[in-house]
Amino acid sequence: MLITVIRIRLDRLLVARQISLTDLAERIGITIANLSILKTNKARAIRFSTLDALGRELQCQPGDLIERTPEPQEPDED
Repeated sequence: MLITVIRIRLDRLLVARQISLTDLAERIGITIANLSILKTNKARAIRFSTLDALGRELQCQPGDLIERTPEPQEPDED
């Protein structure tokens, strides 16, 4: 069985744009801790205002930041 996983690809964009997490946090007014949660894909949600700020600063579209991928799910052991 496959499940869908939504991932934030912030790490790739930071490398491509040569921007540190600290610099990005300062530029868009979000704490490093919150950006770190996004970067490590531990976030359960993202605000549109955050998505807009990231896109504006990283000069990208939401689809460049968000990726939906299927992943196999381990079968339940009964």
